[in-house]
Amino acid sequence: MHIDPDVAEHAAFLRDKQFPNLGQLVGMEFTHFAKDCVKATMPVDGRTHQPFGLLHGGASVVLAESVASIGAWLNCDLATQYAVGVEINANHIKAVRRGTVIATAKPLHRGSQIHVWSIEIHTESGQLVCSSRCTLAIQNRR
Repeated sequence: MHIDPDVAEHAAFLRDKQFPNLGQLVGMEFTHFAKDCVKATMPVDGRTHQPFGLLHGGASVVLAESVASIGAWLNCDLATQYAVGVEINANHIKAVRRGTVIATAKPLHRGSQIHVWSIEIHTESGQLVCSSRCTLAIQNRR
């Protein structure tokens, strides 16, 4: 796992959750934390299949929004801000039955109020499975 030193505290927070979140329930594992790139893997198995045994498009969207949200979060001042998703789109390119998929999120825009992140999900052999874009609002804590 790669963790940039300036985001190490954030990464530790993600792993120390007492209750499982959706990402943990589907087997998502973050492998790279940096302000300009976040990566995670997710198994393609019964937890992430649709009824016909293929990777569920919704599972790909969960993975995509998760890496984008963490990316935006790593760029926030957590004492005063937080990030929330406001829009996501996904183009499902390739069907996958088993194995692991890898998501990579990179920022297209990191403004003071809006972030836009591009996410690509690939198979372990590098085939593009899903191309997604996520817009997040940067909110001030009250």
